[in-house]
Amino acid sequence: MCEASAYLVKDGKEELFLEAVDILEPEGDKLRLVNIFGEQKIIKAKIKRMSLVNHKILLEPEEEK
Repeated sequence: MCEASAYLVKDGKEELFLEAVDILEPEGDKLRLVNIFGEQKIIKAKIKRMSLVNHKILLEPEEEK
């Protein structure tokens, strides 16, 4: 399996946002993540770092205006 888990980085801590992410795509000023089970989440965030070898996506949430 090549899926990664997405984490939100808040106050220097990583909080699990979505497991087994298969698709990550921009949608306007937001990101849409879809996992292998069809679960979908949309968040206003930017990608802080991706480590595909470690199956990890770190997202930095942005404040809604």
